[in-house]
Amino acid sequence: MPSPAALILHLIVQYHALMGMDAETLAAAIGSRVRHERTERGWTLDRLAESAGVSRRMVVNVEQGAVNPSIGTLLRLSDALGVGLPALVEPPRPERARLTRSGQGVALWNGPAGGRGLLVASTEPPDVIELWDWTLAPGEDHSSEAHAPGTRELLQVHEGALVITVADESFTLAPGDALAFAGDEIHAYANPGEALTRFSLTVYEPGVGVGHRMETSHA
Repeated sequence: MPSPAALILHLIVQYHALMGMDAETLAAAIGSRVRHERTERGWTLDRLAESAGVSRRMVVNVEQGAVNPSIGTLLRLSDALGVGLPALVEPPRPERARLTRSGQGVALWNGPAGGRGLLVASTEPPDVIELWDWTLAPGEDHSSEAHAPGTRELLQVHEGALVITVADESFTLAPGDALAFAGDEIHAYANPGEALTRFSLTVYEPGVGVGHRMETSHA
């Protein structure tokens, strides 16, 4: 088994590779991290699949880097492992401050017309806060399943128009408009206009992994 220092170095090398936004590199890095977190806990593929509510085949494909999993699948896996979504795409960093230069985030969603969801900053568990930079091309939309209970989202539009649907309620936002809403409801973002839409999104997910850590401690 590699030493902690060797593992961190390996993850840092992977992280720098991610900066090129190569889909295959991203899938391989995520797979490696999921496999590491699973084996660290002594979990079988079946246990992770059951805890995350995904199929065993999906876990196998993710760990092999054979698929680029959806954000929803990544959230299910990270919640089950108790590490938070950012931990699957970034190496652990003990530094007091973490700088992400423009364009150096990790693209976890790519739209058919060129839009993308870029994870640019985050905090560590158990209370995970994620900062995203989203762009939607004209006509593009992204639907999200309900996140973990207690998840909340804050969003502000910088360019273009945005329609946000939360459960059965819709909101139309213009540049400068902001919305706070429950991320533990089904929600979706859509660009109804003819110009590019860009918005910042902050996601707060409290108590990541707390339930799983308690379950493990009582096993």
